[in-house]
Amino acid sequence: MVNSLLHVFRNNAFGRETFMQSLYFCKTLDFTLRVYIPRHSKFLMYFENEVTQVDLDQSYLSDPETAQEHVEALAKKAGVSVDFLTPKDFTASTLPDVPIGFDCMCCPRSMSDKTSRIGLGYVGPKVRRIAVAAPFPVLVTSLCYKPWNSVAVFFGGSANAFKALSMGLSLSRRSGMPLDLFTIEEGDVNRETLDNLLQAREMTSVVEEGVREWHFLSKSKLEDNLYEIPPDALTVIGAYGHGMIREALFGSKLEVIQSQIINNMMIVGPKCRVF
Repeated sequence: MVNSLLHVFRNNAFGRETFMQSLYFCKTLDFTLRVYIPRHSKFLMYFENEVTQVDLDQSYLSDPETAQEHVEALAKKAGVSVDFLTPKDFTASTLPDVPIGFDCMCCPRSMSDKTSRIGLGYVGPKVRRIAVAAPFPVLVTSLCYKPWNSVAVFFGGSANAFKALSMGLSLSRRSGMPLDLFTIEEGDVNRETLDNLLQAREMTSVVEEGVREWHFLSKSKLEDNLYEIPPDALTVIGAYGHGMIREALFGSKLEVIQSQIINNMMIVGPKCRVF
């Protein structure tokens, strides 16, 4: 089975950095790359129980005559083949429907909400909603092109943390890069509890064989623990499901994490398929 990543191309210097990250991802994991060059400032994604509208700022529509040329030149240099996506269906004349049959989607920080369209230091609720509803993970890129040399999974023992762990194991196997776990100890989240959960899911041996090192971080403030995350790691975090409180908790933690580290980040939602 051939896996694919969706990239919405932004034809400027910042968009080039994001696109180079998608090229690196695809080459490292042997994915095909589907590129959408938008002609409109919005598009829809129809998920199983939710429709998400993605709003783009005008920089995504700049200089459309050179966009495909730039994509092809960067892809050729990286040695990655590209397939261009042209939406066939439209909910309205200027509102195309982008299909969801992908295994990953690349989003910059951020794509976007009502008050901050493509903010440089903010993931935003629209991206979080895509992550929660989509059958694929969302790759949130660093601000500049940044190769990764390991995989770092945030693991706290929840159902979605286990899904993030499974994704991390898959990323490690496919890339040949080592996997590290990072657990922030709080409440009943500790080594003994997590060992029991792993044993209950018959994953103890999988973790022992697939994880290079398991780090337990115990500082009281979340941001104080993040210094221990390697700056050259692809970080993986599980997203909570629907619910106002759960969304607020996940959103606040995610924004703290992404504001403190410069890593590329993969958000794994509750409906996400592990590739």
